[in-house]
Amino acid sequence: MKTSFPVWSVVVQINILEAKNRLSELIKLAQAGNEVVIANRGEPVVRLMPVARLVRTQATRTENSKPGFLRWLETHPLPPHLQRSHADIELGISEERAAWE
Repeated sequence: MKTSFPVWSVVVQINILEAKNRLSELIKLAQAGNEVVIANRGEPVVRLMPVARLVRTQATRTENSKPGFLRWLETHPLPPHLQRSHADIELGISEERAAWE
């Protein structure tokens, strides 16, 4: 009989200066599955994660799992009187630029 145990991961938050001094150690922690957050004056700005996990995440993204904003745009289109073609938008931009000169 196989017994499964919960997998624990550690969240490490470290400031930039200390992260520069301990980069190798932080990379090993991230590779082991721990969350490593680098902060600037206590405010989180970057998260380290293994490339393999990032590639796997991107590979599993399908057309139906678009980022939130794109999904929202598809489900909430502009009203017909506000929709313009790409050519119309480019023409409007060109006219605006010409007016500046």
